[in-house]
Amino acid sequence: MNNQASNLDTLMQSAKQKGKTKFIAITSGKGGVGKSTISANLSYTLAKMGYKVGIFDADIGLANLDLIFGVKTGKNILHALKGEAKFDEVIYPIEEGLYLIPGDSGDEILKYSNQDILDEFVQDSQILNDLDYMIVDTGAGIGEVTQAFLNASNDVIVVTVPDPAAITDAYATIKINSRFRKEIFLIVNMVGSEKEALNVFTKISNVARKNLPDLELHLLGFLYSSASVKKSTKYRELLSRVEPLNNFSSEMRSIAKKISVKVEQNMLDYPKESFMDFFRRILGYL
Repeated sequence: MNNQASNLDTLMQSAKQKGKTKFIAITSGKGGVGKSTISANLSYTLAKMGYKVGIFDADIGLANLDLIFGVKTGKNILHALKGEAKFDEVIYPIEEGLYLIPGDSGDEILKYSNQDILDEFVQDSQILNDLDYMIVDTGAGIGEVTQAFLNASNDVIVVTVPDPAAITDAYATIKINSRFRKEIFLIVNMVGSEKEALNVFTKISNVARKNLPDLELHLLGFLYSSASVKKSTKYRELLSRVEPLNNFSSEMRSIAKKISVKVEQNMLDYPKESFMDFFRRILGYL
């Protein structure tokens, strides 16, 4: 990994093609807070808004987006990196304008991410080069590989729930990521009321304001705990698809609109990049 990282400048300079994709990582301080459910439903909602969206399952060891979307994925990105499949063969269409890229072991992915293969991919996949958004569903916690994915993304969304341990872990994640960015977004999941969501955000933002004065922390939205959400999780269904009029689905549309407005307002702040440029940046953080 150190050898790969030392070649970052060379890799970046050798990029042959640039896309326009915005990379948005969704993470959490601890597991069990609904991060993957939010990632899947957000990507689906953005696609329904007319954007071309990819979702990369980077939750190493707990990859389950294929189950949530209800698709069979015989191969993942590691098969392509090892030359056992063409890159477009590990891009699975979910709906029009929405594509899933299954992941694998983070260490194995980076082991096979050499310059020659990345350059091939830049030319090999027009689908990914045309994406407006890539949602990166990372693992929970602050492990090295997870942090590399977060550092390489344009924006980071932290998911938490109204639980003291989850709130503490969410702040720890925010604190670490504040070293690399001045703006972080928060989604409070599984709340019983708007007041509860605002209380959670206030607790975290007050501590952040005191200890991380250069950071802007934004509440992107909150999602109620409900029987429909629990049912969709149990049966691995995409709630925004099966119940588009549900409160969860409505709030997800609100969150997606906030993201699209934010991106359009700050378009000049985003470098023009492709999915493989994203991988090159990941190598640089390891």
